[in-house]
Amino acid sequence: MVRSLSRWLPLLAILTMTACTSLPDSARGRFEARAVKVDGETAYYQVFIPAGVQAAAPTNLPVILFLHGSGERGSDGVKQTYSGLGPYLREHPDFPALVVFPQVPGHEEWSSHNNRVALAALDAAIAEFGADPARQYLTGMSMGGYGSWNIALDDPRRFAAIVPVCGAVLAPRAKRPTLFVEQVAQETDPYAVIAQRLQHTPIWIFHGALDDVVPPDDDRRLHVAFQSANARDVRYTEYPEGNHNAWDATYADPTMWAWLFAQKR
Repeated sequence: MVRSLSRWLPLLAILTMTACTSLPDSARGRFEARAVKVDGETAYYQVFIPAGVQAAAPTNLPVILFLHGSGERGSDGVKQTYSGLGPYLREHPDFPALVVFPQVPGHEEWSSHNNRVALAALDAAIAEFGADPARQYLTGMSMGGYGSWNIALDDPRRFAAIVPVCGAVLAPRAKRPTLFVEQVAQETDPYAVIAQRLQHTPIWIFHGALDDVVPPDDDRRLHVAFQSANARDVRYTEYPEGNHNAWDATYADPTMWAWLFAQKR
C-alpha cells in the first residue's frame, strides 16, 4: 500500500501546484501598478489589493496611504513596496485593507508636488475600488514619518488616524537641511502648533530609543505637546532597544492594527 501510494506522490504534487497557481489574481492579495497625472507629470505608484477585491466593485474597505523612507526614492514605481509596510503585506496577503504606495523621485522629500501626487493616488484608489472615505489612514516611516505630519497638517480633517514611525519635525542635526515639516517651519514652537491643529486626530507615534539617524527627541516633544493640548487620543511607543528601524516592529504589532481600524471619521 505504501509502495503504491509513493508512485502517485509526484503527480499529486504537480496537481496541487497547478491548482494553486491557477487561482485567479483576485483570489490573492496582490500589488498592482497604477499611474496618476499631477501638474502635467505622470507618477507611478502601487496599490495593495486584498484577496477577492476587484476594481469597479464597491468594497467599502478601509484604505491606507503609506509614505516610504529615503532609501526607496526613485522612478521605478515599485521600490517603495520593499521596505516598511510592503514586506509585511507580502507575508500577510489576507490583510483587510487597500494600501496605496506613492513614490518620491530622485533626492526629493515628501513635500509640495509629491504630497499632491500621494493624495491624488489615494483619491484614485478610493474611486477605483469604492473604498470607505471615512476610514482613510496615513502612515509613514523615517522620511515618510516627516511626510505624515506634512500631509496630515494640509487637511487635519481628512484622516481617521495617522501612524508616524521614526519621523521628526526639524531637520536631523544639519545632516539633511531639506528634511523637515514645512507646515510649521516658521513657528516659534512647532510642536505646540502641530498638537493644536491635530488634537482631534487619533495618532500613534513610534520610535526607537537608540535611533541615531533620526533621534527620538522630536517625537518625545510632540507627545508632551499633545498631552498639554488635551488631545483626544495620541499615543507614543518608544522601543527601548530599537534603533532607526522601528517600522518592522510597528507594522507587526496586531494591537496597533486593531486600534487603527477602530478609528473612523
